[in-house]
Amino acid sequence: MKKIRKLMLASIFCGAFLLGGQTYAATTHTVKHGETFWNIAKRYGVPLKQLQKQNGKYTDVLFPGEKLVIPKTTISASEKDLLARLVHAEAKGEPYAGKVAVATVVLNRVDHPDFPDTIREVIYERSGGHYAFTPVQNGTINEPADREAYRAVEEAIAFRGLGNGSLYFYNPKTAKSNWLRSKQVTIIIGNHVFAK
Repeated sequence: MKKIRKLMLASIFCGAFLLGGQTYAATTHTVKHGETFWNIAKRYGVPLKQLQKQNGKYTDVLFPGEKLVIPKTTISASEKDLLARLVHAEAKGEPYAGKVAVATVVLNRVDHPDFPDTIREVIYERSGGHYAFTPVQNGTINEPADREAYRAVEEAIAFRGLGNGSLYFYNPKTAKSNWLRSKQVTIIIGNHVFAK
């Protein structure tokens, strides 16, 4: 029985390997004059660090004509849309950098062991009967995002893993939580204080 199971698994893996090369070819990018890792990462919606690691690069040096393998993104279009709607609702009227920082907080939570593992789970997380983000509580998360919110999400994805580790943000004029105010401040942008 074990031999049959091993043989079946070997057949499945072999078939997946042979078919995988034809069906799931890696995306490559040919570097053009003036391009940087940063703008290539933003263009493809992948983290800068992941792009560098995928290509065995430990410096920012790129050469025109060089081919880069673009890592497969793990963030779906629907998750990007949800994140953009959160950014739009949370940071409407805030500077662009603040919008990027709001998206970065969500991505930092996804990467942190104390929070859920997906964008959707982080955004809809509940604690003590309340949602973690006001727009989920009041329904403004359902409003469509503007272009700037989508741009901020793409930039936050490219920036992923490079920031100062912000896990929270709040408006000091409206926040009532002493616990939140006790967190280490990482940066202040517009009307939002970011902390970890």
